[in-house]
Amino acid sequence: MRDYLRTHQGEMRLLVVLAALTIYLGIASPIFLSAGNLASLLNNNAVNVIWAVGLLVVLIAGGIDISFAVGASVAQYLTALALISIGGGNWFFGLVFAGIFGIAIGCINAALIAGFRIISIVVTIATFNALFGLLMFMTSGKSIYDLPDWWTDRVAVASLGTGGALTLPVAGMVAAMAATWFLISRTTIGRQIYAFGDNPEGARRAGVATVKMQFIAYGWTGLMAGIGGLMQVNLAQEVVPNALIGRELDVLAAVVLGGARLGGGRGSVLGCFLGVMLVAIVQNGLNLLGVSPYAFKMLIGLTILAAISLSNFDLGALLTGGSRRRGHVDNH
Repeated sequence: MRDYLRTHQGEMRLLVVLAALTIYLGIASPIFLSAGNLASLLNNNAVNVIWAVGLLVVLIAGGIDISFAVGASVAQYLTALALISIGGGNWFFGLVFAGIFGIAIGCINAALIAGFRIISIVVTIATFNALFGLLMFMTSGKSIYDLPDWWTDRVAVASLGTGGALTLPVAGMVAAMAATWFLISRTTIGRQIYAFGDNPEGARRAGVATVKMQFIAYGWTGLMAGIGGLMQVNLAQEVVPNALIGRELDVLAAVVLGGARLGGGRGSVLGCFLGVMLVAIVQNGLNLLGVSPYAFKMLIGLTILAAISLSNFDLGALLTGGSRRRGHVDNH
């Protein structure tokens, strides 16, 4: 037990914070723990989790990508046009088209980063603006409402009780989490991505194909962006070119809060899920308590700060009666 706590301290800290928030909000607002509200939390944030586990792979590889929401917007619009052109298709064709378009966008980022050796955040800022501008110019901002029935039909995959149905995006979220966990935890490629992110030069000397790792990482993020965009249409029942823009930093903050390191080499799928749910629960709780929406970002920021501050405590040692501090803080 002690070893598990020491190797999963980030996840354990988030669980403690989430448990405390859940208890408080359950007491302050009886609606919070209702089946309908809990199902809504999972359904509405499933897409963010899908994006988060995609972004996680890039962060582990030592990069950063803030263009995934735009990539999802482009992928879902192109997917809609492709499906309309073939007469509607089905979920198989939808996943294939969305995945191909998403991977292509991710590989464009990887090619620019590896080919020109440009810092990843600069490249993804550039592709964010270029893709968004191109999308809005080519579509004139027009939405697509005439979509295949299979894409917009609400499919319940599980129930939490009366009025608490979990829909298809939650199933997509679980599949994305499982696939990403398998990639980074059970494959040689995953170990190489961790090694590359932790020590690029050392990984290169050890024979890791670093350019290949970048294409895999950004391609995976693009794949998850495309799938997330596909799931978002199932929720919104329409394709709106600019509807997904603005969620990038929330997802990035949630992934970092979940334990991913911006310098690379660290992060977990469970941490991503917990980070996204922490942000979602804070937003939902404030809404139920009637707090002004203008206070959302401020209070979420304070919550994130409080959760990160707990990193000074060794949870395993605390629960087993040892030292309460993880290490020494150097004030010099």
